[in-house]
Amino acid sequence: MADKKNVQPLYQGPGRSTFSGRLGFVLSAAGSAVGLGNIWRFPYLAAKYGGGIFLLVYLILMLTFGYTMIMAETALGRMTKKSPVGAYQHFGKTGFLKFGGWINAIIPILIVPYYSVIGGWVLKYLFEYVIGNTQAVAADGYFGGFITQAAPVELFFVLFSLANIVTIYMGVQNGIERVSKAMMPLLVILAIFVAAYSVTRPGAMEGVKYFLVPNFEHFSWMTVVSAMGQMFYSLSIAMGILVTFGSYMKNELDVEKSTTQVEIFDTGIAILAGLMIIPAVFAFNGGDPNTLKAGPSLMFITLPQVFASMGLGRLGGIMFFLLVLFAALTSAIALTESAVSTFEDELGWDRKKASIIMGVVIIGLGTLSTFGYSIWSSFTIIGMQILDFFDFLTNSVMMPIAAFCNCVLIVKVITLVRLDAEIEQSSEFKRKPVFHICIRYVAPLFTAIILASSVASAFGLLTL
Repeated sequence: MADKKNVQPLYQGPGRSTFSGRLGFVLSAAGSAVGLGNIWRFPYLAAKYGGGIFLLVYLILMLTFGYTMIMAETALGRMTKKSPVGAYQHFGKTGFLKFGGWINAIIPILIVPYYSVIGGWVLKYLFEYVIGNTQAVAADGYFGGFITQAAPVELFFVLFSLANIVTIYMGVQNGIERVSKAMMPLLVILAIFVAAYSVTRPGAMEGVKYFLVPNFEHFSWMTVVSAMGQMFYSLSIAMGILVTFGSYMKNELDVEKSTTQVEIFDTGIAILAGLMIIPAVFAFNGGDPNTLKAGPSLMFITLPQVFASMGLGRLGGIMFFLLVLFAALTSAIALTESAVSTFEDELGWDRKKASIIMGVVIIGLGTLSTFGYSIWSSFTIIGMQILDFFDFLTNSVMMPIAAFCNCVLIVKVITLVRLDAEIEQSSEFKRKPVFHICIRYVAPLFTAIILASSVASAFGLLTL
């Protein structure tokens, strides 16, 4: 192994866009991480897999597995000053390096169209609360009736997508960073208000206790597997985002401190989301297990019923769905930026052309998902609707493979000595021993478990 003192960090000359400083990176990276995975997926998984014990397992994984992956991807981006394809091929042109780079790059291109469809659903619900239809959106069958109408779903999807593309078109500092600096503080304020509103409802404290106090009787192997899977959603792991954002990071910025702040921000929002949703459901129905485990329908069916049953339900609905809209939009922006950066780096397109082409891709693929519940509802892929299939393909198959490739790249190709040198040019790297153990052994094992369990579940071999 080479002597660490003789290892020189990589450097890219001027010309690439950068964040203005650590705050710009932290808020933009946190914006990518804080999305529907935090506000919607985290609470229902916590409710389904044991409440407080799920939260405890998640926090342990966040400090080990999650920390390792966001550190690795951010450092890789800053080291190479490239988006995923270029970052991998900086170290050679082997088949593995081409595959690893492109799978990281393709994932956001496939995710952002169907993610924007869900963002359109959120925008629709916010609109309905603003105009005062609090009781209407809580009616039985409202959500199912809405998503089976092609034209309204397409309209709100396109509006959401346009907001995303316009932000990307404006650039890194003028678009992504500026929007993140505006939206993320507002998101935190809204999250605190909604959580405070939720936990003060009569009967809500039982929900707070269920969510925050670990009960080891609720622990199961699926608690661990589900918490591991949630890491990918919560931290934007293996989506090319952190590599891309890392490439916009200035060399003098402290990588470890910056990514730690992203961890704290992301985890704090996830906990607030749990306090927004789980106590509210307890207050609504006394903690009925079937309601708590409602899964995807929790946000669009159960919560509107909760708001309709409460005083100031219209205000609660506006604040909640505005919060979710901000979270969804910042994540969609990050996903799109990763794809646009790849187009710029690998195809030589300017930002204007790359943004417009990505906009066409989003509208084209997203329209497949909007129609998948309406005029094309009879068409399924391995028993899944089009949106569900894209979600399964990216999150359950491609992302674990991409994360495994990232581990192999760092350990076998770059080497830990070289990556350490990149990080330590601006960081103390206090958790280096944890990073080394996790990147060598823990992260590859966990990604393999997530892949195997997700695929087995999709084909009915395992119940998650």
